[in-house]
Amino acid sequence: MKEYDGRMRLVVKHYPYKYRDFSHIAAEASLAALDQGRFCEMHEYLLKKSPKLNKADLISYARELGLDMAKFTDSLNNMKHLSIIERDKKLAIDMDLYNTPTFFINGRKVVGNRPYEYFKKIIEEELK
Repeated sequence: MKEYDGRMRLVVKHYPYKYRDFSHIAAEASLAALDQGRFCEMHEYLLKKSPKLNKADLISYARELGLDMAKFTDSLNNMKHLSIIERDKKLAIDMDLYNTPTFFINGRKVVGNRPYEYFKKIIEEELK
């Protein structure tokens, strides 16, 4: 994103696994952090700390990020963003997606983690 500043946009959608205990609440935690302008930081925590994603862990991460804890815990307790998460899940199902992460670069589907150079090549082709 830094290399292509202003020339591309990142859109994140949530696709929590139905067989993972904490994936829905982790998605909620990232959106609760988004409400406080800290989505990227929370997203990084979730990736780095996985599989430690139970409610107590998520609250601890939010505290470490300096989030407003009353707002954050209210969001978790009430699943404030459930409609967004369910919308994203439906989109993934409608698109016949099964793997995370899956990326789309100008409609080009990339499944799984890939090296930076792999993405860079596609981005350069699409920017032309």
